[in-house]
Amino acid sequence: MGRAVTVATCALNQWALDFEGNLERIVRSIDIARSKGARYRLGPELEICGYGCSDHYYESDTLLHSFQVLEKLLESPATQDIICDVGMPVLHRNVRYNCRVIFLNKKILLIRPKIALANAGNYRELRWFTPWSKARHVEEYFLPRIIQEVTGQETVPFGDAVLATKDTCLGAEMCEELWTPNSPHIDMGLDGVEIFTNSSGSHHVLRKAHTRVDLVNSATAKNGGIYVFANQKGCDGDRLYYDGCAMISMNGETVAQGSQFSLDDVEVLVATLDLEDVRSYRAEISSRNLAASKVNPYPRVKVNFALSCPDDVAVPTCMPIQWRYHSPEEEISLGPACWLWDYLRRSKQAGFLLPLSGGIDSSATACIVYSMCHQVCLAVKNGNADVLADARRIVHEETYIPEDPREFCKRVFTTCYMASENSSQDTCNRAKLLAEQIGSYHINLNIDVAVKAVVGIFSMVTGRTPRFSVYGGSSRESLALQNVQARIRMVLAYLFAQLTLWARGVPGGLLVLGSANVDESLRGYLTKYDCSSADINPIGGISKTDLKNFIQYCIENFQLTALRSIMSAPPTAELEPLVDGQVAQTDEADMGMTYAELSIYGKLRKIAKAGPYSMFCKLINMWKEICTPREVASKVKHFFRMYSVNRHKMTTLTPSYHAENYSPDDNRFDLRPFLYNTTWSWQFRCIDKQVNALLFLHGFISEVLT
Repeated sequence: MGRAVTVATCALNQWALDFEGNLERIVRSIDIARSKGARYRLGPELEICGYGCSDHYYESDTLLHSFQVLEKLLESPATQDIICDVGMPVLHRNVRYNCRVIFLNKKILLIRPKIALANAGNYRELRWFTPWSKARHVEEYFLPRIIQEVTGQETVPFGDAVLATKDTCLGAEMCEELWTPNSPHIDMGLDGVEIFTNSSGSHHVLRKAHTRVDLVNSATAKNGGIYVFANQKGCDGDRLYYDGCAMISMNGETVAQGSQFSLDDVEVLVATLDLEDVRSYRAEISSRNLAASKVNPYPRVKVNFALSCPDDVAVPTCMPIQWRYHSPEEEISLGPACWLWDYLRRSKQAGFLLPLSGGIDSSATACIVYSMCHQVCLAVKNGNADVLADARRIVHEETYIPEDPREFCKRVFTTCYMASENSSQDTCNRAKLLAEQIGSYHINLNIDVAVKAVVGIFSMVTGRTPRFSVYGGSSRESLALQNVQARIRMVLAYLFAQLTLWARGVPGGLLVLGSANVDESLRGYLTKYDCSSADINPIGGISKTDLKNFIQYCIENFQLTALRSIMSAPPTAELEPLVDGQVAQTDEADMGMTYAELSIYGKLRKIAKAGPYSMFCKLINMWKEICTPREVASKVKHFFRMYSVNRHKMTTLTPSYHAENYSPDDNRFDLRPFLYNTTWSWQFRCIDKQVNALLFLHGFISEVLT
């Protein structure tokens, strides 16, 4: 009868403008799909050029090279007898569109432009592309000559249409279209489309996978059908990590799940499903069928091809499975680790250097690198030839095999404790013990000579010697002395990153890792151009609360007992003098707020879009059991004062792994001024009026009751 259809989807680790590598990975995915019996293969969004091309989309070269890759795909034996659905930019009547190009046996069947563009948060698609606004409309697209010579076609359909094969009907939607209130799959399903496809460039955010999976499953729960979801994976050149999660769903249930985090450049999912299950599911939904009788039909492109075989009665079909989600701690362990590996191998450096202070943030960063080493060894053990080749190139040994994470860590990871006269022996010991347990090449050094030299230059020029507050100096003097220490550490970090391997007789340089968390960046609790200034920062989008939970996860799963004392110690910058040999400075006292409070401020400011007055109004209810309205007002004012005073630091923030939706990253995610009127006079006056009104009301009620 031709009931069992076999479809494939994939997650590819594409790289912006790496046309050679992108082509190879696309062909490899098609080969795997065909070898598993698939008759249709779906790839990620803009997979030919890579999603993150940004302003390179304006260049005609990007369009030209995309068509050159398409030419190679059309000619490849791998693409014969399988419908291939690939993503690339296309210029139609001098307008750029984000498109799917669907072809079979050297013939282009349809070019389907994206209808709803992603244009919030990290996405700027409207900057480069125009949405296709002509619903259910198809035009002629005149193919470039290089494609005409392969296909023998002069024009092909371009627009909002669906494919009608011999046995079923397929309709495409792209990434953002799944997230819109009126997704195309709704009307397509009502018009008889049985297989929906979605090619995505969806990045990782902590706790986001549930939302994505629910959207895919709900797409067919009410309307019936098969949903095939493809996504990019890996770091394709910026702060985002695309987290795969390719999946296939039918009638509201997952039938195939891809990995969220892995070092495999190519991952292909194949499922065989019974079309009659879709038809019988739809048959009893009377409300759906009534709506279907009124729907405006889609243009159909007829395809003389079937996704099933005539004699398929004995073909086994896939059954529903339970999706396995990672905990947030697992996500932190795996996502940034995979991102670091991509950055390391693609930057062609020899490893990482981390200033390891013995505190939670730098220790969490070290644990992520250690997790990366675990992932590399596991991938090699599982036969990943790409990872093995990359590891050998990084360590400059042609026969090397990474088997022990600690041994591999020693080769690619250098940690450095930079002591000063204000550092405690406790943090020195913690850093040393953690380095021993993860296996990093560890350096202990003292920066006092450099600090005294720099301060000495100032004293020689001005005739004045600054002092710390505890020795009678002003707050300005004390802050300047703290900043000198912090900035000298940054200079030394880059010096050692460039020359440490040279000194050890090993070729190559190291990438400097930063370790400022998202809450510190939001508050501006960092020195501009200190060790927060690095090449990349794997924890810059992660909250202190989540990092503490991650540290506990590492204690339990990696047996890193050194982390216990790090967890129990209060966070401190150790930039002010010790008192009786003990640390007197703590982060939360310096900031005037707790890390837990910072997370709340960050979420209200960015996610809830709250200014000072709105934040105050929300917090007087949230904190009514623990704070008076006047105390809430004081806390809100202090946060906004400190946030606005320090906002300029975000303009130089180290590129950080994006993991939180309240990140203050100024690059493109959180666009704000960096020169504020830090008095917030109007806003704070509104808060004060509300506080007085509440106090008056409280007094009036008390008087009435007595």
